[in-house]
Amino acid sequence: MKSQITEQDLLQTGNLEFLAKQVVEGFITGLHKSPFHGFSVEFAEHRQYNTGESIKHIDWKLFARTEKLYTKRFEEETNLRCHIIIDRSSSMYFPEEGFNKIRFSVYAAASLIYLMKKQRDAVALSVFSDEVEFVSQTKSSMVHAKMLFNKLEMRKMMLL
Repeated sequence: MKSQITEQDLLQTGNLEFLAKQVVEGFITGLHKSPFHGFSVEFAEHRQYNTGESIKHIDWKLFARTEKLYTKRFEEETNLRCHIIIDRSSSMYFPEEGFNKIRFSVYAAASLIYLMKKQRDAVALSVFSDEVEFVSQTKSSMVHAKMLFNKLEMRKMMLL
């Protein structure tokens, strides 16, 4: 199996979502873990109950075995909101032949969108040159990600 994507591979690939998947798979697959602890779905550890705390999260099964009060502590997951901004000014077309900066920007943006979609994070896309040409809302839905891929494909066809 190939471990690196060559410039030729990028130039031959027609589907940005497929290319983005190839770039992202294997690099980062986990969800964002927060340094903060709260009460959510992912169990982290037990900690001793302190008088005056809510009894809502006491582990009663552990109390039945040990006759000591412990509360369940959980990992809190964070939600990332990513806004990708692409510069479409004339300087982005250097070099004129081959793999230029605008092409790299489109592939990088597609890879980030795929990663955000995989992690169920919200993503938005903006394209500008002398003025703002396109701005999307920040959403985490599959339909929104497809729309962003389509916009990038359209930009790729028109700009590259």
